[in-house]
Amino acid sequence: RMADRLELSDEGNVTIVRFKDQKILDEVDIQQLGEELNAVVSSGEHTKIVLNFEEVGFLSSAALGKLIAARKKAVKSDVALKLCSIKHELLEVFKLTGLDSVFDIRESQSDAIAAFEG
Repeated sequence: RMADRLELSDEGNVTIVRFKDQKILDEVDIQQLGEELNAVVSSGEHTKIVLNFEEVGFLSSAALGKLIAARKKAVKSDVALKLCSIKHELLEVFKLTGLDSVFDIRESQSDAIAAFEG
């Protein structure tokens, strides 16, 4: 089934995952987002993934929890995960929660893709 919360595209051997929602608040949406993220990470088809947050203005703590869960799955599945294009306000949340040191965060999508090649 097609992903509803996420939009996937390929840049060479890197999979770009974009979030369709500006605010990820609703419990059902968050649940679905978590399932879709886990499916992408554990599919075995994507070994280099960039999560692009360009569209996202707000993430609830539950949504952040899904990101952390997806990261754990990525580590287990030997998948490299990078985050990019996180808005300033959102980046503050990552910093406050200490997640900026957990995730590999890059300024732009091209930076994130280049980091895989480095």
